[in-house]
Amino acid sequence: MKPIKIGICGLGTVGGGTFNVLMRNKDLIAQRVGRPIEIAQIAMRRPNPGCDTSGVSVTDDVYAVADNPEIDILVELIGGCETAKTLVSRAIVSGKHVVTANKALIAVHGNELLAEAEKHKVQVAFEAAVAGGIPVIKALREGLAANKVHTVAGIINGTGNFILTAMEKKGSSFADVLSEAQALGYAEADPTFDVEGIDAAHKLTILASIAFGIPLQFEQTYTEGISGITAEDIQYAHELGYRIKHLGIARARKEGIELRVHPTLIPEKRLLANVDGVMNAVLVDTDAVGPTLFYGAGAGAEPTASAVIADIIDIARGIDSPHHMPALGYQRPLSNELTVLPMDETETAFYLRMSAADHPGVMTQITRILSEEGINIEALLQKEVFEGEQFAAIIMLTHKVKERAVNNAITAIEALDDVNGQVVKIRMDHLEHCNN
Repeated sequence: MKPIKIGICGLGTVGGGTFNVLMRNKDLIAQRVGRPIEIAQIAMRRPNPGCDTSGVSVTDDVYAVADNPEIDILVELIGGCETAKTLVSRAIVSGKHVVTANKALIAVHGNELLAEAEKHKVQVAFEAAVAGGIPVIKALREGLAANKVHTVAGIINGTGNFILTAMEKKGSSFADVLSEAQALGYAEADPTFDVEGIDAAHKLTILASIAFGIPLQFEQTYTEGISGITAEDIQYAHELGYRIKHLGIARARKEGIELRVHPTLIPEKRLLANVDGVMNAVLVDTDAVGPTLFYGAGAGAEPTASAVIADIIDIARGIDSPHHMPALGYQRPLSNELTVLPMDETETAFYLRMSAADHPGVMTQITRILSEEGINIEALLQKEVFEGEQFAAIIMLTHKVKERAVNNAITAIEALDDVNGQVVKIRMDHLEHCNN
């Protein structure tokens, strides 16, 4: 049969991995598709020494691939948004299917690009945009299609997970571990996207849209990074039976959708709490199946290439069919009825740490403030005050409560004369099975 011709734009880490896996497994892939997959053109700024591209048409102009009438599927692996958006739009208009690993592109511009793809009767696939080689998008969109999703919660950025794991195991500061991560190549020279949660927020935006049938809404995703987490808080959390992970959480409530990325205390007995290093994991809690956990490599050349090629295979299998799998899993227009809740309206438990004067009556003042806001204490830890010290570290775990109430209480507690400095607030989640 006539081969499916693809054009790869970008031959960096993921592009190189995609090229090599396609070449290495071309016979197996052809058997699974029913026809050969041929790399017909590559656009790259510089050669990849790990790829033998002899015999393949090469250009430094990505738009030449979008305009090439021989190409059936354009694979966008250049990253960024501006050029990538123009490239993908141009490929769609010219009647090409698109596969991308670009989470920022889909999270920020996905609504527009997917509408354009539907108009031109082509597909845009992006399994590799979330959690690398873990097939979580396919699981949500297809394997769990019969289920009502309650919660999606995941460690979806390997850099942040590496840093928190190293801080816990070594007792090191955030700054020291970040330098180590950069030296090992796990963190960029400018690590903002990873450590401040922007990368995870892009991915969570995509997962939430598929899980709950809502439009992609990156601008509504609450984002908080890990740069404020201290080795001290990690140790206190451990003493209380918890570990701190940088989670993306999307949860359906009657009032709307919680959509948030932030450091989170989770019970150390949970499987998600024991995902360490650069690995990723996504917990999906549904009504029929209950909780399922997807674990694996969230980045890297060939793990991500695996997801890219899985999308190529899916498109190639049905390339002659007029019926395509909806990119976000819904045939109908996505619902605007489920709104994303502001953070003040989210409900979770909290870890609070404060420095308070070591004399009678202080705890009474603090607990009175918490009581007035309807906040119940689950656990309390007060550290020993050594000779010459005036303030004691007090750590509290609360029951689930709205964020607004905790913020009000923190403001009042920080105003007390007997409380020194700011109150540290870290959200908690027990990741229990939901029925809301």
